[in-house]
Amino acid sequence: MDGTLIDSEPLWFDTEMSILADHGFLLGREHWVNVLGKPNDVAVRYLLDISGIALTPEQLNQRIEDAMVARLSEGIELVPGAKELFIELEAAGVPTALVTASSRRIVEASLGSIGADRFRLTISGDDVTNGKPHPEPYLAAARELGVHPTRCVVIEDSPNGSRSATAAGCRVLVVPHAAPIEPHPLISVAGSLAEVGIDRLRGLFA
Repeated sequence: MDGTLIDSEPLWFDTEMSILADHGFLLGREHWVNVLGKPNDVAVRYLLDISGIALTPEQLNQRIEDAMVARLSEGIELVPGAKELFIELEAAGVPTALVTASSRRIVEASLGSIGADRFRLTISGDDVTNGKPHPEPYLAAARELGVHPTRCVVIEDSPNGSRSATAAGCRVLVVPHAAPIEPHPLISVAGSLAEVGIDRLRGLFA
């Protein structure tokens, strides 16, 4: 979701920078790669480790989420190509799921912009025991869709998400955001979602 369908990754990092700055710590851009695509609890622990600010993980996570829910609820545009791909998938009867490391609160705040009716189901970070890069999120989505993971294509933008999807056995089309993606036999790369249509997704199974 974040960075793949909506360009929210900069919002996350700007929000984290702002909150840490309020506590006297200047978060540099070089840290972005270390929180990009990570589950909230992992990102929060990292931010606390490097900053040493006097907040508990629960307090920092709550402040970040509160700020993000407010910003996302105002609306955010889909990335170029997302709407067109949704239309193609729906016309072809391809079932889709949203799988994200973000919390259920963040998912619900974002669906107003993305469109809740575009998905048969959504898997948030709150819905699994093991978040990305563990395969559980994508295995859960495939199971609930009633499709074997090897017949699924995952569209991702982050290293953690890509590792999760390949570990589940899914084919992966990566639209890289900021962090480099490790090569893998199941991974293909696109420059942007605007380059991706249903024919390209089907071609991954050729």
